[in-house]
Amino acid sequence: MTETGTSILLGYEHNLLEGALITLELSLGGLVLSLVIGIVACAMRLSGIRVLKWPSVFYTTVVRGVPDLVQLFLIYYGGQFLLNMLADKMGWGYLDMNPFISGIFTIGFIFGAYMSETFRGAILAIPHGQHEAATAYALSRWTTFRRITWPLMMRYALPVLGNNWLVLLKTTALVSVIGLNDLVGFANLAAKSTREPFLFYAASAVGFLVLTSLSLGVLWWLKRRYSLGFTER
Repeated sequence: MTETGTSILLGYEHNLLEGALITLELSLGGLVLSLVIGIVACAMRLSGIRVLKWPSVFYTTVVRGVPDLVQLFLIYYGGQFLLNMLADKMGWGYLDMNPFISGIFTIGFIFGAYMSETFRGAILAIPHGQHEAATAYALSRWTTFRRITWPLMMRYALPVLGNNWLVLLKTTALVSVIGLNDLVGFANLAAKSTREPFLFYAASAVGFLVLTSLSLGVLWWLKRRYSLGFTER
């Protein structure tokens, strides 16, 4: 509190906390969707079936080659156009795209391409002898995946997955440009209302640092979890 009884953040603490929660929800939703898309795209890429492989190659190539902000605008405004074109045909009124849902879909769609390549590299890094041993023991495909492929894949993929998560977390800041009041969105509103941009953007920076620090702790635990039985070389 300052001498006049006004808080350091000029009464916007609750707004920023609400924005931080929305940012976290947006990040987790985007992460789950990106993991699902990444696993599916990876399976398509490694299937060896052309009709499945080439769409996956096209998807990862295009997504990784187009800026995230451009893709956000394409999905949000393109989705808005298609949604209302459908609404006109169905006789509905004007419909607005939900910025939160659009943000989750965009982030999941973008990072699904990165997750796909991460999973593919991790699977290819698994020694072939592991699968030969599973075949020798007559393990089913599901048992082989659950007991051998998945744990080893996660061990090899985890460092890159961690980096992808940290980048994904920061990428959520872009969603504020389509009207979502996340941490950056509320900081922007507070900065305009009080004419104290440095204060509120610094506060949002601290908020992201807290979230990334907590994330590093979780990633450290996961690394220990999937490194059991292995020794560092």
